[in-house]
Amino acid sequence: MPDYFRPIVQLDTARPSTSFDLAGGWGWFTDVEVLSRSADPEIVLASELDAADLAPLTRPRAAIAGLSMDRPRIMGILNITPDSFSDGGRHHTVEAATAGALAMAAADILDVGGESTRPGAAFVPAEAEIQRTAPVIEALRAAGITQAISIDTRKAAVAAAALQAGATLVNDVSGFTFDAGLAPLCADQLVPVCVMHAQGDPETMQQAPTYDDVLLDVYDFLSAQIATLVATGIPRSRIVADPGIGFGKTMEHNLALLARLSLFHGLGVPILLGASRKRFIGTIGGEGVAEKRLPGSIAVVLAALKHGTQIVRVHDVPETAQAIALWRAAMAGCAHG
Repeated sequence: MPDYFRPIVQLDTARPSTSFDLAGGWGWFTDVEVLSRSADPEIVLASELDAADLAPLTRPRAAIAGLSMDRPRIMGILNITPDSFSDGGRHHTVEAATAGALAMAAADILDVGGESTRPGAAFVPAEAEIQRTAPVIEALRAAGITQAISIDTRKAAVAAAALQAGATLVNDVSGFTFDAGLAPLCADQLVPVCVMHAQGDPETMQQAPTYDDVLLDVYDFLSAQIATLVATGIPRSRIVADPGIGFGKTMEHNLALLARLSLFHGLGVPILLGASRKRFIGTIGGEGVAEKRLPGSIAVVLAALKHGTQIVRVHDVPETAQAIALWRAAMAGCAHG
């Protein structure tokens, strides 16, 4: 069975000369945790790895939708749905969605979605999803919004309409397993994509999810799907990977992924994490109301950045941007422009 290599990420300003840059970002590492399905974890010096195993961990990531991956990027959530778990109905009109987008000026990417993916959510037909999302994207561009816009969809028809309206990235929570036409469309349109892991679909995913090893199972799925996307014609330089916190996972599964999140740098692509306001934050933080989980959501964001995660997907953009700015300044000992 193959080994898996997880860089143990450091951020200290005192850095040894034997360290390696992590993915061209803000972290570095000298040690690697070697994980296996057949042996206990082992820590080894990064310098002992074969060049082929070290390269995915150190290679700078290509820009995604025009955004360099050398600093943390924020993806703001703009749900055009009546039933999303924490903000359903808030942006259900074009006017409200445009106002919501303008309030997220600090976001690098706006993620527009027209189908709720909360646990138990019902399927939305493509035409209804298009009617929700495409007019909003057109309105955002008409309002002069120049940020990257992601379409959060599983369906090729929805993605095609969104791209025509002005979207620049496709974010598929099914990991390109739902609609066989979506990956070829993205290849033809030369757009970056985010491939996410989910066990089951939103209607059933939280009904007793199980794994042999959640960390390695999710890694293997993403690795296989990335290979499929590359074979379809989407280069690795246009792919982002998301371990799918809360999508067919218990609280224990989520925490296992968060604790060793840096493993996913081995995929050789930027990592996206979307944990904002999710149920496990409320469980651990003692807050039953999703909209009141900002402190816990920011805590998870900063923990993810400690692992070198390049993109964080959040509801509370201004507050998260402020937290990241202070976190970066405190870790580096200087303010960033």
